[in-house]
Parts: sequence; C-alpha cells; structure tokens
Amino acid sequence: MVQLTRWQRLGLTTAVGAVLAVGATALVVQALAGSADSAKTAQTTDAVAATDDPARVTPTASAAPVAVEPPAEPEPTVSAPVSAQLDYVAAHWKLGNYNSAEWGILGENDCVNFASQAMIARGWVMDSIWSSAKNGNAYDSSAAWRSSTAFMEYIGQTGRATALTDQQRDQVKVGDIAQFDWDNTGDRDHTGIVTKVERVGDAISIFFAGHTLDSDFRSVDTAITVDHPGATAYYWSVP
Repeated sequence: MVQLTRWQRLGLTTAVGAVLAVGATALVVQALAGSADSAKTAQTTDAVAATDDPARVTPTASAAPVAVEPPAEPEPTVSAPVSAQLDYVAAHWKLGNYNSAEWGILGENDCVNFASQAMIARGWVMDSIWSSAKNGNAYDSSAAWRSSTAFMEYIGQTGRATALTDQQRDQVKVGDIAQFDWDNTGDRDHTGIVTKVERVGDAISIFFAGHTLDSDFRSVDTAITVDHPGATAYYWSVP
C-alpha cells in the first residue's frame, strides 16, 4: 500500500475541493439560466396571448365618407350673333353705361327697351310692330319694344322664338329671353337676357341681365323666391 505524505494528502484534498466547487458553480449558473429562459418564455407567451385576445384588439375606425359634388358642366361655345348680343349686354347693363344716346331710357321700366336693344345686337331686324326710332327718346318706340306683355305677345304671334316654362330649364341657353310674372296674373312684369346657364348634376341654375334692377348675372331662383316670392319665370328659346 502506497503511503502518501502529509503534503500529498493536503494537495489531493485541495484538488478534490476545487473540483467540487467548480461543479457546484456550474449547477448554480445552469439553474439561473433556466430560470431566466423560463421567465422570457412566460413573457413571450403572455404577449402573444394579449395580442391574440380579440377583446384587447383596438379596432381601426373607418374613414367617414366624403360627399363630393359633381363639377359644373362647361358652357357650350356660342355663335357669333349670340356673342355680339352678350357683348352688348355686358357693355350696357349698368346705369352710367346705358346706350341712352341712341335708345333713350324708360324711367324705372327700361327692362324691355334694353332687351330689345340686345336682340338688335344679335341680328334681329325691326318691323312695323317691334321698332324704335333710335333717336334717344325711348317713348318713340312701339309697345312691343318697351312693354314686357306686348313683347311676349309679339314673339308668340311671329314665332321668332319658342316659349318655354320654368320646368323646361334643360332647354334654356345663353342668349335666350327670360320673362317674369311677379304676381301670377298672366301678364309679364319683367324681361331680361339669359347670360349664364349652370348645370351641376341634375340641378340647373339660370342667370340673366337686365335694366330696372340693373344686373348682369341675376339669379332666376333668387328673383322668384326672394325678391318676388311665388313668382313665375318663363323663357323664349331663340334659334
């Protein structure tokens, strides 16, 4: 049997102790690592569970629908006679720019006198019923030249234009004649020249120029609902 010296026994004991210490440390480290992995796994599982839980998902709100109005349709190109008519209206609709040197002024009832001038600018020719002396005196003109009702009767008898009601706005065009019956008695109380027809979807808005209440783009709708509530508009479609 081999006899170990005191120092050999001491060294062996120390070595065995070191081995045991290293092994114990490794076990502790492994245990700690396992605990950390378990914690991470638990956190991941909780996060997935929270994400998968329908009750915890915040729904995304749908954008509210935005109403988009259809664009206004462009106005059609007008003929040379209509262009000349509208140019005349634009130049003389305002008081101070009246062409009174040639046609005179009918006081506060100059609307038909002005409309007749516009039709001359368009190319209409005077006759024995519809005429003016063109001498600066509006009263030296025929009844059909200066009276809305007489003008209505003249156009109807001669067929120079086609009568339209306000329910036929889809047939009205710039250069046509607009007339109004403010009190719905069957006569005509005001006359103007259509200067704009605006179509937006199914809605049609008509604007006109005239004297008396000087205007270049007066709204028909405003005239018959605000200025004269309950009034009726009529038109003459001029070929």
